[in-house]
Amino acid sequence: MATGRALHAAPLAVGRRIRRVTHAHGAGETGLSKLIELHAVHSAGDMLITMALASTIFFSVPTDEARGRVALYLAITMAPFVLLAPVIGPLLDRLPHGRRAAMSAALLARGLLALVIAGAVASGGLSLYPAALGVLVCSKAYNIVRAAVVPRLLPPQISLVKANARITLTGLIAAGAAAPIGLGLNALGEHWPLYAACAITVIGALLCFRLPGQVDLARGESKLHLAELAESRAVARDHTGRRRGAGTLRGAGSTAVFKALLGNSALRALSGFLLFFLAFLLRNDPLPGLTAEFSLALAGVAAGTGNALGNALGNWLRERAPELLLLTVLLIALGAASAAALAYGTVTVAAICAAAGICQALGKLSLDAVIQRDVPDVVRTSAFARSETTLQLSWVVGGAIGISLPLNGTVGMVVGVTMVLIGTVLTFRSLLAAARRGTSRSLPRVR
Repeated sequence: MATGRALHAAPLAVGRRIRRVTHAHGAGETGLSKLIELHAVHSAGDMLITMALASTIFFSVPTDEARGRVALYLAITMAPFVLLAPVIGPLLDRLPHGRRAAMSAALLARGLLALVIAGAVASGGLSLYPAALGVLVCSKAYNIVRAAVVPRLLPPQISLVKANARITLTGLIAAGAAAPIGLGLNALGEHWPLYAACAITVIGALLCFRLPGQVDLARGESKLHLAELAESRAVARDHTGRRRGAGTLRGAGSTAVFKALLGNSALRALSGFLLFFLAFLLRNDPLPGLTAEFSLALAGVAAGTGNALGNALGNWLRERAPELLLLTVLLIALGAASAAALAYGTVTVAAICAAAGICQALGKLSLDAVIQRDVPDVVRTSAFARSETTLQLSWVVGGAIGISLPLNGTVGMVVGVTMVLIGTVLTFRSLLAAARRGTSRSLPRVR
């Protein structure tokens, strides 16, 4: 009897603790807490699908065959982004009064595609790759709408960087909690994690409608929004050179948005490069004194811990110009990559993986905050679509370089240094100038 009460009380206590965290600093009053909880559900489903795909595409085949299958996967992941920026982003801009429905539809579609992948895993059919492509499209569509609505739910006590960090960190925690569940389900059969992902996704689709009404524009607000949108598109088509339209990412915000995107592209390319280069390198040439499995685990844990730490730091840091934060992480990534190139070994490989995780997380938080601050609501969804497209393409390019290089650790780290150095050089002066201007102004509170 007492044992039963204890087993019942433990989940309730955990739930109350989670609720206190998600509702802190006014997030419960504005509805940001509901978005945080929704993103946790989304991330748990993503983790289950990712684990199923990883075991199917990579670990189940020899190295030489895995190179070809991973290359095919990278090529396929580029395809949806041909539509994301020019089609999906503008379409979502025209549906600001249906943002909750758009997120719900994206989650439902992803759940159905998880079932398609489960069928493909069981039969060995080629539908695995198109379905994986569709999952990626749905996940990105959800994420760009989610990022676009954050300013409408922002409490006065929280900056945009902190809000983005809290959402992402909660998602990482949920994904981490889902990982052992996915391993257990995978032991029962490769399709079971996908069935669980479908069920979780359906729950997330329902949770979308718990978000506050201000996520969707009111009727009068929608008319004004569409009028402004039409005007912005007209300006974007004006090639007289007198004005840059708000329909483009570069003109929609400022040079700071464009430079922040360049810096993040370098960090994302480094992340994709390290993931695939080290995955193949450490399988054939483990770190000194370690087995291949332990080498891969060390790199993975370092990267995952770094990513979580980066988001935790974003939630903890005081409000500063996000450009200064991005510039700092670029320099940190450059230093870590240089150390790995000069002295390739266990410590430096773990350090570059951890640094890449920290820097990518903080860099993305900074970029999102710049877009949310500088880009008007009328084209913010399109701006996030272009941002996600650029970052995904950077990750794919980095991954493609990683699987094409000879398996030599020092050579690989030199390539990593080059990637970050290019991003730092292209953005240093502009980000520094924007940071000096940004420290004198606060991030806006959008209602």
